[in-house]
Amino acid sequence: MTRMAICDTTLRDGEQTAGVAFSSREKRAIARALDRVGVAEIELGVAAMGYDEVAEIRALAAQLTRAVPVVWCRLRLADLDMAEKTGVRRVHFAVPTSDRQLAGKLRADRDWALRETAALVYCAASRGLEVSVGAEDASRTDPDFLVQLAEVAAAAGAICFRIADTLGILDPMATYRLVSDLAARVPLPIEMHAHNDFGMATANTIMAAHAGATHLSVTVNGLGERAGNAALEEVGAALAANDIETGLDLRAFPALSAVVAEASGRALPPAKPITGAMAFAHECGIHVDAILKQADTYEDPRCAPGRFGRERQIVIGKHSGIAGLRAALAEAGLPATEEMAQCLRPLLRRHAVKAKRLATPEDLRRMVARIIAKTPPAVSLAPPALSPNNPDVPH
Repeated sequence: MTRMAICDTTLRDGEQTAGVAFSSREKRAIARALDRVGVAEIELGVAAMGYDEVAEIRALAAQLTRAVPVVWCRLRLADLDMAEKTGVRRVHFAVPTSDRQLAGKLRADRDWALRETAALVYCAASRGLEVSVGAEDASRTDPDFLVQLAEVAAAAGAICFRIADTLGILDPMATYRLVSDLAARVPLPIEMHAHNDFGMATANTIMAAHAGATHLSVTVNGLGERAGNAALEEVGAALAANDIETGLDLRAFPALSAVVAEASGRALPPAKPITGAMAFAHECGIHVDAILKQADTYEDPRCAPGRFGRERQIVIGKHSGIAGLRAALAEAGLPATEEMAQCLRPLLRRHAVKAKRLATPEDLRRMVARIIAKTPPAVSLAPPALSPNNPDVPH
């Protein structure tokens, strides 16, 4: 079975989400939850932000029992010096590689990037640090220059090369072509860091894995700049479905997702894959009828709720069928006859359109009470009562 290293950057790139800021307590809770879920590496932050950040990174690293802590650096000696003060032995240098970024924000060129990368990677490695190098804006960079940069980084002592689709412009096929080309030419393991501007970060990350990447950069709940990054829980679930080993505990995803949602102040969309409140909810009558007969008609075992510590929900709404209604009525302790379900459907549909929400057991009780109140006694829809002398014989 193929093994893929999951590298989480929720505490670095995830906190760069507009409006998101984690407290020290929240960072520690996230770090512990990530460690429990089984990620291989965790980017703990940017030491160059100052001595408070250095102290926080040291505290976070002390929380980890399995994951490798990583400190993110710009291509600057001062950043390396601050990173070293954290006590963390793994650093990552982000190198702007596209001509747009080199000229536009640094007033520099490719030769400068190669010289600085060689010097700083060698300096970090000579201090006993493990070093990875990331190509920022790689998706808009000449692939030949990416290969040249990776060769320089490897010669200076780097152990991994990250490809960043910084603006999220790749699609799955373009990702596959880029990664497979580089995997055949680059002398280092390749990590994929995808952004979600076109909603393709998860798909692009999975394609990178199939194309030869060995490390995948993700964030919990897909947090990150602009539209975010590839979501850890989506990538982890999809890899497991393809029999690609990650070491992740799939059943720990809901708790991890909840910790980050609370800390970030970003509530999960109800239909968020894997961890959303309604991700495993069924309403449509055709689906519910089939699932009640045999679960795998509309639930593939590779993405069944139990695999992620979740439970299937049969919910009641406008599109519910007779089978689903009868099951819901029985669960609520209400008359579950077909006649009652038939009478309930028009009331339920009006409720759904007006209330804009699913029907609760209390809603069903009120509707059933209205139906019984309007039904002539000779045509009662309540189930027959049983004789106290003989419980098998109605009286």
